[in-house]
Amino acid sequence: MTTQLSHADTAEQDWLLESIRLATANVTAGGGPFGAVIIKDGKVIATGTNQVTPTLDPTAHAEVVAIRAACQELGDFKLTGCVLVSSCEPCPLCLSAALWARVDRVVFAADRDDAAAAGFDDREFYDLFARPRETWPVSVQRVSTGEDNAPFNAWVASTDRVDY
Repeated sequence: MTTQLSHADTAEQDWLLESIRLATANVTAGGGPFGAVIIKDGKVIATGTNQVTPTLDPTAHAEVVAIRAACQELGDFKLTGCVLVSSCEPCPLCLSAALWARVDRVVFAADRDDAAAAGFDDREFYDLFARPRETWPVSVQRVSTGEDNAPFNAWVASTDRVDY
């Protein structure tokens, strides 16, 4: 796959270089080669580096770490008005997190093929979601309990819920 390149303005170049600097420094610190920054109103409000191996958390990707930090910084679970800048193309997990966080844009430097060449092949996950579930390496199936919708019914009936 070839990723379409676009020209970045000076600020985006600086943000991308910062994410790359964070990623490179993280390798020296024992983490993975990924870094991310969250930008709001032209300023870095949060950063993240890959912490999967130091924290033994498979979800501690740089983008997720940065999104968590930005949400804490802003006191909100929505990052509307923010840009996620990553040293590498976000994997499906990180793209999903960015969508749930409602960031306005995602900008990245290296792509999934660059990551694969370094031993981080997320392409299999992109491909996996296009295949029927019965062909997946992990079983994913629905089992009905008769009470499947109870949590949703409680949610809909709640008068003090915070919609997201």
